[in-house]
Amino acid sequence: MSLSRIFSGVAAAVLGLAVTAGAAEAKVYKVGVTQGPHEQVVEFVKSELAKKGIEIEVIGFSDYVLPNQALNDGDLDINSFQHQPYLDNQIKDRGYKLTSVGKSIVLPMGIYSNKVKALKDFKKGDTIGLPNDPTNGGRALLLMQTAGLIKVDPKAGLRAGPADVIDNPKGLKFVELDAAQLPRAIPDLVGAAVNTNYAIQAGLVPTKDALIVEDANSPYANVIAVQTQNKDADWVKAFVAAYHSDATKKFIVETFKGSIVPAF
Repeated sequence: MSLSRIFSGVAAAVLGLAVTAGAAEAKVYKVGVTQGPHEQVVEFVKSELAKKGIEIEVIGFSDYVLPNQALNDGDLDINSFQHQPYLDNQIKDRGYKLTSVGKSIVLPMGIYSNKVKALKDFKKGDTIGLPNDPTNGGRALLLMQTAGLIKVDPKAGLRAGPADVIDNPKGLKFVELDAAQLPRAIPDLVGAAVNTNYAIQAGLVPTKDALIVEDANSPYANVIAVQTQNKDADWVKAFVAAYHSDATKKFIVETFKGSIVPAF
């Protein structure tokens, strides 16, 4: 074989490696979010990552179930939409191989009403809407307990449901609905416990419109999750670093004006 053919072969091999490396660098990482604040923040993070040559595609979901399923199945590379208790519950119930790699934001849950102006105005037998997933439903009940409306069996922990209410002086009734539906159901209920991302989408301002809202010390800080096998990947570290940057923190504070707070 001639030297020219050998060098040609080597050059082709090197070119092939370069193309492969270029393709790897050009990977677009898919990030799942729920529509609203999570999407807004990750869109900002996207612009920060672009400065470092890392491209992400932001994919919005309208519920809490599909983003974890899609991540576990490999249709997403990362997601940012849920708090740690919800992720823990999904892992336990569905066997997902997912891991949180950093905190994101706190979206305080609030209790909203079109019919009463204060918690003390709830009357006997009034109906309150709760999210129908175990962790957010329990979160709503614990918020109502903080408000002095009910008492929850401490043995139930964060997964409390209506059956775990052990003291209910006003005889409040509970209806469980999909979290995304609760803002639309407020006119038909006396009150509803609504996650902040859905409240904002409905034009509600948690710090102004809620009868009571969780404070920044809520144990329900949201997290960034990936497949467990990717938790130490460089691109994951780059995403978390961009999310935890001073620029992102400033964006959150200035955009949401206290309704949503950084958890990092």
